[in-house]
Amino acid sequence: MSTEMTCTRLTILTVAGIFLQIIGLSIFVFGFFPVKPTLSGVSGSESYRHPLCDPAPNKNESEIHPEKLRLLYQESSGISSRYDRLILMAMVSGAIGGFLDVAFNFNTQALLDDNLLGQFLRIGWKMVMLGDETWIKLFPGLFMRHDGVSSFFVKDTVQVDKNVSRHLPNELNNDDWNLLILHYLGLDHVGHTGGRNSPLMASKLKEMDDIVRTMHLKAMVDRSHDQGRTLLIVVSDHGMTENGNHGGSSYEETDSLMLFIGLSSNISDYAGATNNLAFQVDLTPTLALLFGVPIPKNNVGVLVPGTLDSLRDFEQLRALELNSWQLLRLMQAQLPNSLFEGFSCKCFVDGVCEGFDTDISECSGDKEKQLICLFRNAAVLHGIWKSKKLTESSAAEDFNRALDAYNAFLKTAKTSSLTGSWSECDASFLRRLCHSLSILIKRVLLILVISMGSSSMVEEEHYIWHFMVSTFYLLLLFKTVKSFSFSKGLNSLGEYRIGSIFLLLISGRLLRGWHQGGVNWTYFPAISKWLVQAGGSYVKWIQLISTFLVIGLGLFTLFRTGLKRKNVRIQAFGFSICGFLILLHAWRYQGDIFGTDNGATVTAKVIYLLLSISAVGGALVLPWSMLNKDKSFLAIAGDCLYMIGSAYVLCWCLLQLLLQQPINSGPILLLLIQILASSCLSSKDLHVNEWVEIAAHYYMGMAGHFALGNSNTLATIDVAGAFIGISSHSTILSGILMFMITYASPLLFLLSLVMYIGGKLRNHSHLAHSDTDLGQLLKLKLGFPCLVPLCINSILLTAYTVVLLLMRNHLFVWSVFSPKYLYVCAATVCTYLGVCIVAVTVAYSLSVTTFLRSKTQLVDS
Repeated sequence: MSTEMTCTRLTILTVAGIFLQIIGLSIFVFGFFPVKPTLSGVSGSESYRHPLCDPAPNKNESEIHPEKLRLLYQESSGISSRYDRLILMAMVSGAIGGFLDVAFNFNTQALLDDNLLGQFLRIGWKMVMLGDETWIKLFPGLFMRHDGVSSFFVKDTVQVDKNVSRHLPNELNNDDWNLLILHYLGLDHVGHTGGRNSPLMASKLKEMDDIVRTMHLKAMVDRSHDQGRTLLIVVSDHGMTENGNHGGSSYEETDSLMLFIGLSSNISDYAGATNNLAFQVDLTPTLALLFGVPIPKNNVGVLVPGTLDSLRDFEQLRALELNSWQLLRLMQAQLPNSLFEGFSCKCFVDGVCEGFDTDISECSGDKEKQLICLFRNAAVLHGIWKSKKLTESSAAEDFNRALDAYNAFLKTAKTSSLTGSWSECDASFLRRLCHSLSILIKRVLLILVISMGSSSMVEEEHYIWHFMVSTFYLLLLFKTVKSFSFSKGLNSLGEYRIGSIFLLLISGRLLRGWHQGGVNWTYFPAISKWLVQAGGSYVKWIQLISTFLVIGLGLFTLFRTGLKRKNVRIQAFGFSICGFLILLHAWRYQGDIFGTDNGATVTAKVIYLLLSISAVGGALVLPWSMLNKDKSFLAIAGDCLYMIGSAYVLCWCLLQLLLQQPINSGPILLLLIQILASSCLSSKDLHVNEWVEIAAHYYMGMAGHFALGNSNTLATIDVAGAFIGISSHSTILSGILMFMITYASPLLFLLSLVMYIGGKLRNHSHLAHSDTDLGQLLKLKLGFPCLVPLCINSILLTAYTVVLLLMRNHLFVWSVFSPKYLYVCAATVCTYLGVCIVAVTVAYSLSVTTFLRSKTQLVDS
């Protein structure tokens, strides 16, 4: 009874520790990662008054006729609209989302914050949207006509754009709209499926060029016939890496286009104008001021240089002033009120700042004080220019000084908002060698913890895992060789061990060289690069051969158990059917970059169903059919768990062959070889502590994680595979598949612990007694496999939480440390899930085996 209580107490403490860790992790994540501060409401006519002036009497502007409302805004701003129609080929955002918005990107809901399209609607604009259906979800009921297409079928590079272009001739001839939004997805899909150098890239870019030329020519014809002026803006929402992914902060991923066609500009050197740099958020205030609507309240962008050159001097300064006032309102919500002391409304209304020293001061000190100082300088210089303008003594020098002062303030304010500075965010020798293996496991954890404080080491973390795994098995090889006497020759057991270790080392080296991960040395040669450069046919053959070998190794593993039962044959048959379907899917559908096929979706769904039945059904049924009177209790339980663990591992490998990119089929095969080799080693007495063996499994899982092409940047997340077998968009299903793809290797090695436990039980079956206690057995055989991964993950999670807290003001906190922390959090979920599956499977199997054993003994007695 006391043993059972000890086991129960251990379980309760473990579960309580997990829940406590989850609570602490949640508190830290939502406390550390900044939530974007927003101002409530919608910008109105108050946008044209200084933030420190008393608001005008409340006026229900929603009841004003749109045309009168538009005139009110334009009269207040002093800037008349230069354009009648707008064509926009990109997404519009005046605010920067918080870092955690990445987690909610797939569950797009209506945008409730103040935005540019809402401002257009308030002045009576009619809007049409064609393309990515995300716009319809963000702005429901806003467009008078729309035709949305899904952005989640990434292999569709043709029809997704034809659905947009087929409406273009009619829409260009219609005169009932003011804003036309075209969001083409084909170019993005070409990148996801084939990378920057995809054979489809040139033709797709040519297609986009033709579309832009068509719209530009139509706008020129309309202008020549006095049908109004049209502004055409071409914007790309992101760039892409060499393999077509995006989401990180590298130059390739953030480099994008913002092209204005139709501006009345005095620019004579258009080649020089292409070098102007701007942020995507700068589009919002620029369009707002060009079309005479208020700038959205939470905008952090500034006017795009050169877009207002056609305006008169006072209009240019007024535009910069309105942009500055809007940013100042946003600053007021985040900075202490004491910083704004000394500012009065009168000086901004009259243009003469009484009480202000007209001398321009040098701005220094904290960033907040610099911002206030720069704004004060701009306001003073603007006031001086206006006072001289009234006396007709205004000079170009005064105008340029005021212009430069506003630009200095806007540049500093934008930089501050983008960087987040506004928020705080022989026997003796063998014993020593065995002890050295334990020390290595511990020191690797220490090295990992120390390396977390270096941004470069975070980016190149994969080197640590690969080095650790290789060093561990080299030491194990040395220990194994020293344990045998070469004068008598190696026996079969020694050859078996040494062969398994060599297999682990060779497969580990191939995994290390398959992808060149990290950030700094991605241009180095890699096996995957050679295969891709050699041609798609080589990748296809590698995929087919790897799948065939996985099937062969799987059948060998199942029949290697020595169990000649119907259960083994059923498992082997189900596994063979799944393997055949995956071969069929790989041969017919995978790698097809020209479109989607309903047959591929149906085949994938059938594979999901069969793999689920094989894994879950086997885990539920096998314990009830493994009873054998001629075997001991531990032997029966070991056979059962080994079979279930094999089913888990093999089904998971087949699933990954379906979901992963074709180039990753080779690493999946190598990971399976590593698991089978380590399983063979674990079944023999290696004179290594059990917790060391389990830690080695965990480390191999992390090394495999990077070997599959993953890194600590969000750009390497495989989006394309997350929609295989899904006929319609589902946030939950897509998220689950993406998680499975990203953490394929860690989960694979955690699931292999069921095989490990089964092998240990079979190896120690001669020690079983008739009165074997279930609680004692669970504590001995389930304790280390569950606690070791949890402890390792807890150490890394706790250490990195402290590191992230210390690095909160580091230059790379958002580009390096924060993405890594998201990966650590996801790895925590992966560890919880894997340990839970192992614990439930082992507890269920042992409980059923114990029940059947006791029932048989009762009948015999």
